[in-house]
Amino acid sequence: MRLHRLVITAFGPFGAAQSVDFDELSAAGLFLLHGPTGAGKTSVLDAVCYALYGSVPGARQSGQGMTLRSDHAPVSTRTEVRLELTVAGRRLEITRQPPWERPKLRGKGTTVDKAQTWLREYDATAGAWKDLSRSHQEIGEEITQLLGMSREQFCQVVLLPQGDFARFLRADAEARGKLLGRLFDTRRFAEAEKRLAERRRTTEAQVREGDAALLADAHRMQQAAGDAMVLPELAPGEPGLAEAVLGAAAVARSTARELLTIADCRLAATESAQAAAERELAEARELDRLQRRFAEARERAGRLAQRADAHRAAQHRMERARKAEAVAPALELRDAADTEHRRAAALEARARDLLPDALADAGAAGLAAAARRAAEELGGLASARRAERRLAELVEERAGLDRQERADQDALLEADTWLADWEATRTRLQARVDSAQEAATRAEQLAGQRDPAQRRLSAARQRDRFAMDTQEAQRQAVAAAERAVGARVHWLDLKEQRLNGIAAELAANLTDGAPCAVCGATEHPAPARKIAGHVDRAAEERALAAHQDADERRAEAERHLAAVREALSAATAEAGETPTARLAEEAEELERSYARARSGASGLHAAQEELRRAEQERERRIAAQQQAAVRAASRVGNRERLERERVALEEELTRARGTADSVAARAAQLEHRAALLTEAADAARVAEDTAQRLKAADARLADAAFRAGFDTPRDAAAALLDDAAHRELQRRLDAWDVEESAVRAVLTEADTAAAAQRPPADLATAEHTAADVGRRLRDASSVRDAAARRCAELDRLSAHATTAVRRLAPLREEHDRVARLASLTAGTSADNERKMRLESYVLAARLEQVAAAATARLQRMSSGRYTLVHSDDRTGRGRSGLGLHVVDAWTGRERDTATLSGGETFFASLALALGLADVVTDEAGGVRLDTLFIDEGFGSLDDQTLDEVLDVLDSLRERDRSVGIVSHVADLRRRIHAQLEVVKGRTGSVLRQRGAG
Repeated sequence: MRLHRLVITAFGPFGAAQSVDFDELSAAGLFLLHGPTGAGKTSVLDAVCYALYGSVPGARQSGQGMTLRSDHAPVSTRTEVRLELTVAGRRLEITRQPPWERPKLRGKGTTVDKAQTWLREYDATAGAWKDLSRSHQEIGEEITQLLGMSREQFCQVVLLPQGDFARFLRADAEARGKLLGRLFDTRRFAEAEKRLAERRRTTEAQVREGDAALLADAHRMQQAAGDAMVLPELAPGEPGLAEAVLGAAAVARSTARELLTIADCRLAATESAQAAAERELAEARELDRLQRRFAEARERAGRLAQRADAHRAAQHRMERARKAEAVAPALELRDAADTEHRRAAALEARARDLLPDALADAGAAGLAAAARRAAEELGGLASARRAERRLAELVEERAGLDRQERADQDALLEADTWLADWEATRTRLQARVDSAQEAATRAEQLAGQRDPAQRRLSAARQRDRFAMDTQEAQRQAVAAAERAVGARVHWLDLKEQRLNGIAAELAANLTDGAPCAVCGATEHPAPARKIAGHVDRAAEERALAAHQDADERRAEAERHLAAVREALSAATAEAGETPTARLAEEAEELERSYARARSGASGLHAAQEELRRAEQERERRIAAQQQAAVRAASRVGNRERLERERVALEEELTRARGTADSVAARAAQLEHRAALLTEAADAARVAEDTAQRLKAADARLADAAFRAGFDTPRDAAAALLDDAAHRELQRRLDAWDVEESAVRAVLTEADTAAAAQRPPADLATAEHTAADVGRRLRDASSVRDAAARRCAELDRLSAHATTAVRRLAPLREEHDRVARLASLTAGTSADNERKMRLESYVLAARLEQVAAAATARLQRMSSGRYTLVHSDDRTGRGRSGLGLHVVDAWTGRERDTATLSGGETFFASLALALGLADVVTDEAGGVRLDTLFIDEGFGSLDDQTLDEVLDVLDSLRERDRSVGIVSHVADLRRRIHAQLEVVKGRTGSVLRQRGAG
C-alpha cells in the first residue's frame, strides 16, 4: 500500500481545505510530520484512517459523525476527506463525508445530510477515473479485502503508536495476549478451547445420564426379581458399573426361570384335581335337578285336582257366551234405536214448549204449514226494510252536511285570522334568516384566524419554556466549564507533583547489584524516598480521567445550550414579543367569538325551513278558503234532495210497520215465529221416524234370542261377555290345558322317575370339594403367572440394559477422548508440561516471530547490544505465559524488558513495532506496506542512538518504503529535510509541505 495524496476539508483542527502530496514527501524515504502540541499532527493520521475505514483509531473513536467537523470551518463548508492510494496494483480514490448539520435552504433552522462515500479507480488505459461504488458497506468490504487488515491491525501496523508498544514491552502476559489476539485474530483457537470444554461437559453429562438410566433399569430389575438380585454399590460414572449390573441381571434371570418351572408343575397337578371335582359336582347337580323336577310336578298335579270344578264352570260360561255372540248385533241395533228415539222425543218436547198454546197439539204437517205462512209474510217486508235503512242513511248524510258546514266556517275563521298576521310573520322569519347568514359569514372569517392564533400561543409557550431552559442550560454550562477548568488545574498540579517526585518511583524499583534504569550504576548509596503526599501514576491517571470527563461534560453542556438557544430563537420568531398571557386572552376571546358566531349560524337552516313552511301554509290556507266556498254552494242543493227523499220513505214505512215500533222489529217478530214453527215441525217428524225404527228393532231382537236358545232377550244379554272378560276367561282355560300337559309330560319322563327312586343328592359336599380345588388352582395359576411376568420383565429389562451398555460404550470412548483433548488445550493435562493453553501456545509462536523480526532492527539500533527473545517460563499458578525478555550482550544476561531505560525502551518498542508490522503484513497475505508512520517518542534518545534509529528507519527504503515520523523534536527538523509542518492559529491549523530538496 502506498499513499499518494490526501485532501482534508473542515476536518478536526483544519478549517479550510488542506492538501498533502505523499509522493513528494516519500521521494526521500524519510519525512517528518511536526508541529506544536495540539496543532493537529495526529489528526492527519486520523484522516488517513477515516478515509480507509470510516472511523478514527482507538481511543478517538468517540469522535465520530458531526464531531469530526472542524469548529473553525464556515457553516456552508462540508467536512470531507479524500485519499488517493495504490493497493494491490490498483490506484484508488476514496472520498468520505460524515453526517453534516447544515442550514436549511428555505426557512430557518438546520437539517442533517446523511454521510456520503465514493470509491473511484484510475483507468490507465483510458486515462480517466471511473466510479466503482457509493455504498458504505461495499466500499468497507472492498478496502478491508484489498488491505487484508482490520482497522485495529492497520492502526497497529501502519500508524505505529509508540506509547502502546512501550506498554506492550512492559505489560504482563495477559495484556500481551489481548493485543496479539486482536492483531492475529486467534479467537478461533480460544473458541476451539471453549468448544472442547463444552463438548467435554456434554459428553460427561451424557455418560452420567446413561449410567443413571442403567442403574434405574437395575433398580427396576431388583423390584421385579424381589430378593433374588443384589445390586452393586456403584455410582454413575464409576468403572465396572455396566459389568456388575449385567452380572446381577443374569443371576436374577436364572433364578426366575427355575421358579417358573416349579410353578408349571404345581399348576398341572392342580388342574387334574379340578377336572375330577368338576365331574363329581356336575353329576350331583344333575341328580338334584331331576329329583326336584319330579317333586315339583307332583305338587302341580295336586293343585290341578283342587281346581277341577272351577275349570268345568268356566267351560260352561264360555259356551253360553259363544251362543250370545249371535244375538249381540240385534241387541246393539235395539239399544241404538232406543237411544235415538229418546233424544228425538226430548227435542220435540222442548220445541213444542216454545209455541203458542193454539199450536201446542198440532201435528208435524200443521206446524210446517204455519211456518210457511210466517215466511211469506216476512218476505213481504224486504222492501220496507230497505226503505228504513235508506232513511237512516239520509239522516246521517244530513248530519254530515251540518258537520262539514261547521268545519268550513271554523276553517274560514282561522284562515282569515292567520292571513291577517302574515306580513308580520314573514318579516320576523326573514329577519331570523338574515341574522343567521350574517353569523355564518362571521364564523367563517373567525375560523381563518383561529389556527394562526393557536400557533402563536403555542410558540409563545415554547418561547417561555425555552427561555427558562436557556437560563438553566447557561448555568449548567458555566458550572461545567468551571468544573472542567478546576479538573484541568488539579490534573496539571498532580502531574507536576509526580514529575517532581518521579525519582522516588524509580528508586522504589532499585535492587543492589542491578543497574539503574537511568544511570546504569549497580550501587545505590542514596536512593530518593517518597515524601508524604506523594503522587503516583494511578493518582495522576485518575485526575486525567476526571479532567477528560469534566471536559466532555462541558462540551455536552455547551452543545445543549446552543440547541436550546436555537430553539428559543425559532419560537421567538414565530411568537414575536407579545406576552403569552395576552396571546392566551386574545385566543380565548377569539374562541368565544367563534363559538357565538357558530351558535348563531347553526340556526340558519332551521330559520330557512320555517320561512318556507310558513309560505306553504299561507298558500294552503288561501286554497282552503276557495274550496270551502265551493262546498257551501253544493250543500244547498244536497239538502233539498235529501228532504224530498225522506218524506217519501216515511210514508212507505208507516204502512209496513203496523203495530210494531219499526219495520225491523216487525221483521224480527216474523223471523222468530217462523224459526220456532220450523224447528217444532222438524222435531215432530224425527220423533215419529225414531218410534217406528225402535219397534222394528224389538221384533228382530226377540227373534234372534229365540233362535240362539235363550228364553228372553234379557237372558241373551246377561250371557254376553265384553272383550276383557272374554280374553281373561280364555286365558284361564288355556293355562289349565298347558299346565295339565306339562305335568303329565314330566311325570312320564323315564330319567326323572328313575332319579326319584334314588337316595337324595349330596350337592353341598360336592360344591365344597370343587370350591377347595378351585382355590388351590387359582393360587397355583397366580404363582405361575407371577413367575412368568417376572421372567418376561427381567428379560425385557436385561435386553434394555444390554442395549444401553452397547450404546454407552462409544459415548464413553468419545468422552475419554474429548476430555483428554480439552485438558490438553486448557493446560490442565499432565501431558501439557508447561500448562499452556492452546491460544497462548499460538500467540507464543507469533510472539517468537515478532521477537525475531524485531531483533534484526534492535541490534542495529543498540549497536549489537540487545536482543529480544520470547520466554515461556511458567508464571502464576504454574502456567507458561507470554514472557518477553531482552538479552544484554554486554553482560550475557537475560532480563525483563521493564528494566530498560527510557531511551532504550523507545528504540526497543520501535523495533518491536516494526517487527510486528512485518509479521502482521505476512499474516494478512503479504500485502506490501510502502508507507508507515511512527508517532512520537524520539525525544528520549541521545544523539548517537538517534542516528542509529534513523539509520534503521532509512534502511527501510531498501524495500522502497517511505516512513513518516511524527514528532515535535527540534533536532529532527535538522536531520530530516522532507517535512510536513502543522501550523496552528486562531482560525484553525494549516499544513506546510517541504520536499527533500
